[in-house]
Amino acid sequence: MINLIQDIRPISYVKSHTAEILKQVGEKNNPIVITQNGEARAVLMNVNYYQNIIDTINLIKILSIGKNDIKNGRIYSHDEVKNKINSILD
Repeated sequence: MINLIQDIRPISYVKSHTAEILKQVGEKNNPIVITQNGEARAVLMNVNYYQNIIDTINLIKILSIGKNDIKNGRIYSHDEVKNKINSILD
């Protein structure tokens, strides 16, 4: 969760305190919103935090595809899948 005092910084602060900001991002896993001329312009975040977001988005996409397949009747029984796998392996 973003802390409005610690996690929103102007670009001038980020430029002059880069090491401190990177340490904060690494330790707290909170993204930092970077502002320019009073407007939010970018987000700086820990690589692992970013990877978790990407993984979550990809999982949601997969679930959505599955939901659409069920809705459109593109489903297979356990036995159908088992037989298909066995025919491939034979």
